[in-house]
Amino acid sequence: MKNWSIDSWRAFPIKQQPNYSDKEKLNSVDASLRSLPPLVSPNEVRMLKRELALASQGKAFLLQGGDCAESFAEFNEVNLRDFFRVILQMTVALMYGAGVPVVKVGRIAGQFSKPRSDDMETIDGKSLPSYRGDMVNAIDFEDDSRLPDPERLLKVYYQSTSTLNFLRSLAAGGYASLRQISRWNMDFVDASQQGKLFRELVESINETLSFMEACGLKLDDMEQLSQASFYTSHEALLLNYEESLTRRDENDGKYYVGSAHMLWIGDRTRSPEEAHVEFLRGIANPVGVKVGPSMKKDDLLKLCDVLNPENEHGRLTLISRMGSKIDDVLPSLVEAVKDAGKNVVWSCDPMHGNTIKSPSGIKTRKFIDILGEVKSFFAIHKSLGTFAGGVHFEMTGQDVTECLGGAQAISELNLADRYHTHCDPRLNASQSLELAFLISEELKKIK
Repeated sequence: MKNWSIDSWRAFPIKQQPNYSDKEKLNSVDASLRSLPPLVSPNEVRMLKRELALASQGKAFLLQGGDCAESFAEFNEVNLRDFFRVILQMTVALMYGAGVPVVKVGRIAGQFSKPRSDDMETIDGKSLPSYRGDMVNAIDFEDDSRLPDPERLLKVYYQSTSTLNFLRSLAAGGYASLRQISRWNMDFVDASQQGKLFRELVESINETLSFMEACGLKLDDMEQLSQASFYTSHEALLLNYEESLTRRDENDGKYYVGSAHMLWIGDRTRSPEEAHVEFLRGIANPVGVKVGPSMKKDDLLKLCDVLNPENEHGRLTLISRMGSKIDDVLPSLVEAVKDAGKNVVWSCDPMHGNTIKSPSGIKTRKFIDILGEVKSFFAIHKSLGTFAGGVHFEMTGQDVTECLGGAQAISELNLADRYHTHCDPRLNASQSLELAFLISEELKKIK
């Protein structure tokens, strides 16, 4: 990469960074991270890139989902297993509609920081630094809690390591086997309409597996049926953390960020003249860019050139997050990318453009708005002859009440019942599976 080095980003303007008061402590933490092993391997990263290359050609579909912002408080075995179970359920529903492999990428094992609209938060006349995720400070509105603490970077590393190890054990240890599909449901989902649909799908799959066994096939020996590939991703916000976990691979000489398989840049930090784009342009991991309603065609094409100069399939994912402006803004952007011959995965994030406040002041999202943006996304790509390559959700396996509507008919009166998010509202397990089945129907229309 011309004029790129692992720390060249430090010479560029940078946004959305915490103001650490103890620089020596920060440098010490960075040094500790540089001495620790990476969480993911270059070979795993290359495997993801190959799968995303299929998605860019309409031969696979990207499912990317997880917490708005991971927290230290909600880290436990049950929450991780429930998250993975919902991802598997959604995968089966999407495969049923798409008829192609589903690339499973979690917003997990590193998604601990969040960009903020304001540096300061004021409550009852008192102003403190904004909460920027557990990677930076604590959510409690107290002086000491809101001070950015570099030691949190190490806690993120160790929690991410544990998370990834556990998810790998589920993916490769038999839990993800289609032979176990009947055990994937959860009580509160099982009683719902989408739970009934999933049971019907399970029965169909089990009949197919029984037929295959009757034909003499040894299903337990077939890796495709007994294991699941699963990858991690997060927004690359704190670049000192990402730099400290970047390693040069001896096999191909390229630099791989070892904190996750895939990284993305947010809509606030996507300027080609700033540090985040500078850092991500030089790494070999697949990268994503959030594409909001303020994006211009020329700016998007420039980002494609900077982040994917060799125009590789699977290298770049463009994550649309338009809200109600999708029909007015997205078609011209998709057409410009198509006309320029850029090889990208187009994915839809229907969450971030649809955040509202309820009359009681609680931040939420309406299921009907989320579904509406997804439907528009598919319709736009169908009309232009391009591939609707994936979806990007903020979701959880927990039975939370953070988004309005869906088959559960969560109302404003229910929002406070189980509102657990540390940042933005998430789809719960039932809403996530419901959405997967609705997307499955959209995918059938474009086969």
